Amino acid sequence: MSLDNVLARIDADLDAATERLIALLRIPSISTDPAYKADCERAADWLVDDLQSLGVKAQKRPTPGHPMVVGHVEGDGPHLLFYGHYDVQPVDPVELWDRDPFDAALEDTGAGRVIRARGASDDKGQLMTFVEACRAWKAEHGALPCRITFFFEGEEESGSPSLVPFMRDNADELRSDIALICDTGLFESRVPAIITQLRGLLGEDFTITGPDRDLHSGMYGGIAMNPIRVLTRILAGLHDDNGAVTLPGFYDDVPELPDEIRDQWQGLNFDHARFLGDVGLKAAAGEQDRSPLEQIWSRPTCDVNGIWGGYTGDGFKTVLPSQASAKLSFRLVGQQDPDRIRKAFRSYLESNLPEGFSVTYRSEKGSPASQMSTGNPAFEKARKALSDEWPQPAAYAGCGGSIPIAGYFKDILGVDAMLIGFAKDDDQIHSPNEKYDLESFHKGIRSWARILDALTG
Repeated sequence: MSLDNVLARIDADLDAATERLIALLRIPSISTDPAYKADCERAADWLVDDLQSLGVKAQKRPTPGHPMVVGHVEGDGPHLLFYGHYDVQPVDPVELWDRDPFDAALEDTGAGRVIRARGASDDKGQLMTFVEACRAWKAEHGALPCRITFFFEGEEESGSPSLVPFMRDNADELRSDIALICDTGLFESRVPAIITQLRGLLGEDFTITGPDRDLHSGMYGGIAMNPIRVLTRILAGLHDDNGAVTLPGFYDDVPELPDEIRDQWQGLNFDHARFLGDVGLKAAAGEQDRSPLEQIWSRPTCDVNGIWGGYTGDGFKTVLPSQASAKLSFRLVGQQDPDRIRKAFRSYLESNLPEGFSVTYRSEKGSPASQMSTGNPAFEKARKALSDEWPQPAAYAGCGGSIPIAGYFKDILGVDAMLIGFAKDDDQIHSPNEKYDLESFHKGIRSWARILDALTG
């Protein structure tokens, strides 16, 4: 009955928990803007004080940027590390908000109550679901169920420049049996999910140069090779007619999806026609022999994110441009090596340049994919605990995007991470009028209580 008592405590304390979240949301902790440096400090202080009220030995730890918040609770059983971030995105364009982005409040939308504010869903509301679960557990039991490390970052929305150095410098302190991350969402806003694989990311930004100046098309058209023509031919050759990437060796380190995971994904009944229709599209463009969820979650991609060259103003300027540029991104899976993929792409590009053409690159280091081992018994315990809380049974899911922190836990600390979150597709994160459903907040707290019980029982 002890879990029932904790859940009842969560239900009774929901109003107070919501008020605590609203107080945190009213701190404008925008990490990308130096004007809000003091507010980021204030948010960190708020969290330290709140953790200390639970008996957590919490500190604000300095970095070259915004501080980390680290707290420890000793105990028996597994050592859990919980990660979240307290910084938020800028609010621009502010005129599109229906209220002050930091005047956090509960709103009744007609479809349910929501907490409206910048950071409500990404990630203060999610972070506080775990803290509130711990608060209810402590209130009922007098102590938390096991050893827990709280690890809150203040630079996630600005690229986490201090994160890796801090983790390396404090690896012994942060190392745990498993890491928990609450910065993801429900599948199609209804199915609780544990993210077990994340695609990596590699970006290429390059410029092809042909003639040493822009050329008059009347004088040089026909005889002079146009860099835009060269660029578009190269880009078009990156995919075959079935949507597969043509770079040699591109799929060498791409694993096949295990049958049990493929069956589970099929059971989610993903409506890809509606998914594409919501953005005005009809046909899937990925590998035609793969299911839609495989294309999004477990298959690598190559996409053109930007392309430019020549005159793009009003009217016409009849020139052959000297240069043409593009930005590409590769989403990586399995054991694909970003450096190897970069080398293959550049070799392909340079081998297709006409004589006399050259290319320059402006690119940053890529990040590999992250794959969590569901063979760890904690994953199945957590999945069953989530299934007990939500109407739909929980699923192991992939994520088409990249969440580098999960890979850092594995690479730096040697720890698998479980990514569990309660955001919905319409939370408008990074956009005006961000919100977090009160149901997500409430059932998120209850979910973490169930997971704590399952992992420590």
